[in-house]
Amino acid sequence: MAIFAVICIGLNVQWGYTGIFNFGVVGFFMVGAYTAAIVTMPPADGKFSTYIGGFGPMLANVPLPGAANWLPYLVGTLAAAAVSAVLALLLAWPMMRLREDYLAIALIGAAEVLRRIATEEQWLVNGSRGLAGIPRPLAGLVDGDAYKFLFLALAIAMLALIYLLIDLGIRSPWGRVLRAVREDEAAAAAAGKNVNGFKLQGFVLGAAVMGAGGAFYAFQQGAISPETFSHFFGTFIFWAMLIAGGSGNMAGAIVGTYVIWGLWSVTLQLQGYDLPRFLADRVPHLRDTLVGLTIVAVLLANPRGLLPERVQVSRWLDRRVRSLRRAENEATSSAAD
Repeated sequence: MAIFAVICIGLNVQWGYTGIFNFGVVGFFMVGAYTAAIVTMPPADGKFSTYIGGFGPMLANVPLPGAANWLPYLVGTLAAAAVSAVLALLLAWPMMRLREDYLAIALIGAAEVLRRIATEEQWLVNGSRGLAGIPRPLAGLVDGDAYKFLFLALAIAMLALIYLLIDLGIRSPWGRVLRAVREDEAAAAAAGKNVNGFKLQGFVLGAAVMGAGGAFYAFQQGAISPETFSHFFGTFIFWAMLIAGGSGNMAGAIVGTYVIWGLWSVTLQLQGYDLPRFLADRVPHLRDTLVGLTIVAVLLANPRGLLPERVQVSRWLDRRVRSLRRAENEATSSAAD
């Protein structure tokens, strides 16, 4: 779930802080996963698989301590973030001036084009057969079930690092400008801010975070294909997480991820039981229904999510407002006496 929390944080940067309606999350998620895979895998054999890249052995042989266990995966994750960021830059440059609804439609179309390219272009990433045998970081250090805990620790470490870095950025003057652009573009422009420039920065940063999450997803699964990255799984589910948790709040994005993915995992576990056929066939529909009902329940209870955005006020302004209120109360008391 830490991997999905990372992707949800990327969406939170785009929508929660910048106000960009990205309905093409799956495109950046997929590009990150495929980029990490082709960077860390060995070269294609040309018979049963064809794909570009295959830099894993070269990176593993770099003369650094234990390079084979960590260097290909570090390079793969950074490459995934970089390629997703470049893709976002190329897409956003002509699209950023579109109205929100048109931008969402354009990004859906762009994500679908990327999926079709991955499916049809056999030479690029092995077409519809996908990529299998993706190596895993630090796999040579432990075996069996112990590796699951090691990978979980790696994913949580990545989540914590991204959380801290994004949180620092959002609390900075740069982050305050992002929120100003989200709230009122005209007012931000009147204050001398480059609205499209800041929107572009937020969009690219969010896409880079999604790409890094996609890289770890590829490492965890060990195999990916275009069918893995459906619009429901790769876009809608992350919007559900962010809406449930609360957009504009880093902790809310993480809480929403654990709530929605927890429901998803519970229904997946039901498929492992010996259920009557008429029930077993309905488990996937039950999963979708539970996710939808959860979103409705959260929005009815609190339209801003479980952990809504906290309004941040500078300390000086907060002290000034408190002193003015104190003075007003004292004046009112004196007048009453």
